[in-house]
Amino acid sequence: MKIYFCGSIRGGRGDADLYSRIIDQLKAYGTVLTEHVGFTNPILKGIEGDDVAIHKQDMAWLEESDVVVAEVTQVSLGVGYEIGRAVAWKKRILCLYRPSEGKGLSAMIRGAHDGKNFIVKDYQESDVPGILKEFLGST
Repeated sequence: MKIYFCGSIRGGRGDADLYSRIIDQLKAYGTVLTEHVGFTNPILKGIEGDDVAIHKQDMAWLEESDVVVAEVTQVSLGVGYEIGRAVAWKKRILCLYRPSEGKGLSAMIRGAHDGKNFIVKDYQESDVPGILKEFLGST
């Protein structure tokens, strides 16, 4: 299985360590095409600073993927864009959100939950193994 993991890069890197831990768990289910999202410095060799090349590569990986797992707690235009493209390409999508006081998930994400192809889960990190097993075990 090819997994496209989405997480904020330019929108904020406060969750990079969490992304890395989620990616490590995803590897038990298949190949994570976007492992770099969990790196401390997520620059891809050969396309550093070239936004057109980054977009082209990410869209190729997204199209190639079987499923999408997105950590959506940190607001990110890029992650929202990737999710929109994944919907258009009829990918199965899991969005993970950690609720916190005074913040809420966009209605455009939460409202897309259909219980089958677009899943939104509020979670704490300890919930991740079970959520991934439920989502990826049914693919």
